[in-house]
Amino acid sequence: MQTILRTRDLTKRYGDKIVVDNLSIEIREGEVFGLLGPNGAGKSTTMNMICGIVNPTLGEVEFMGKDFKKNRKELLKELGYIPQELAIHGNLKAWENVELFTSLYGIKGAQLKRAVDDSLEYVGLLDRRGDYAKTFSGGMKRRLNIACAIGHEPRLLIFDEPTVGIDPQSRNFILEKIKQSNQNGATVIYTSHYMEEVEAICTRIAIMDNGKIIATGTSEELKKMVVSDPETITLEEVFLTLTGKKLRDV
Repeated sequence: MQTILRTRDLTKRYGDKIVVDNLSIEIREGEVFGLLGPNGAGKSTTMNMICGIVNPTLGEVEFMGKDFKKNRKELLKELGYIPQELAIHGNLKAWENVELFTSLYGIKGAQLKRAVDDSLEYVGLLDRRGDYAKTFSGGMKRRLNIACAIGHEPRLLIFDEPTVGIDPQSRNFILEKIKQSNQNGATVIYTSHYMEEVEAICTRIAIMDNGKIIATGTSEELKKMVVSDPETITLEEVFLTLTGKKLRDV
């Protein structure tokens, strides 16, 4: 399977504090790659560096075989980022939000209108296209956040904890849409501190703590790292064994 994204020795320091520590990972085209770790592990900072929002102190990002920093404008067209913080405007209608973000990629006219409607339909909000975003529930805002990131049909989708603070029904809807996006051809990076989400949708998982990747593999491979019989252990117990922490407590 071809590598679509690679980081080499990616490091971010704020003063004396190392937030991301020499992180080197490879994301394979067509997979759902999960980055599992507690709050403060460095997951969001890593995603922000991959997207070019934050400049690394050291290291580099390679996307689609090219240096991201040198080819940022070109490569951003193939990337869709769904941040942990909502990036929608409450005083704009749903369709206006999606149109605003999609138009940033040079999409215009009839193609833009079609992209907006397709994105809203995909997240189940087409019938609410004319409603202001500020009137939406938390789960609907999360879905609109996704619609704003997919209108340009990116090859790589990055979801940074997209289900934080929403109801179980909206969470399940988002997880199903992520799996559907992957089935439609998108590569996905999914960060979370919810063990069950990562295990449910990710084909490969990296465990991150204190800015470092501790282990990488499928759920079964990670379990085999700590016991001979993976049927007898949960992913949460693997995390506890490798980090000395209970994920739900941090």
